[in-house]
Amino acid sequence: MSVFLGTHQNRFDAKGRVSIPAGFRTALRARATEGEPLVILRPSHIHPCIEAWPVVAFATLAQPLDAIDVFSDEHEDLAAALYADAFPIDADREGRIVLPEALRAHAGLTDSVAFMGLGRIFQIWEPAAAETRRSQARDRSRQA
Repeated sequence: MSVFLGTHQNRFDAKGRVSIPAGFRTALRARATEGEPLVILRPSHIHPCIEAWPVVAFATLAQPLDAIDVFSDEHEDLAAALYADAFPIDADREGRIVLPEALRAHAGLTDSVAFMGLGRIFQIWEPAAAETRRSQARDRSRQA
């Protein structure tokens, strides 16, 4: 199984596109099914970043909905949280994507981004915020 590793920084081009790192594209394509988008992007509920989910992993994330009464407030809230701000995205032949403006604003992205691998998913951060997050995570993991 291929996983998303490392942190990679790329800049937006003049058309607002950014290249997904080659290793991340390879991992995404290994998991992709024909006819489905390459990746599902959604705002993180915890951090000012964008989460990038392979379609299969996103489907697993949504599985708990199946156990909740479809007419309940709990189901409605969880469905809205998962799906309403999610964007299916495909890359062009060069591996570039256009990030929806709502997601760019959520993550505070301007001219460059940091792609941060988290194993089964990756996140897209403003580069300085990504460095702060990695530093905080290292500090907390040492205390555990």
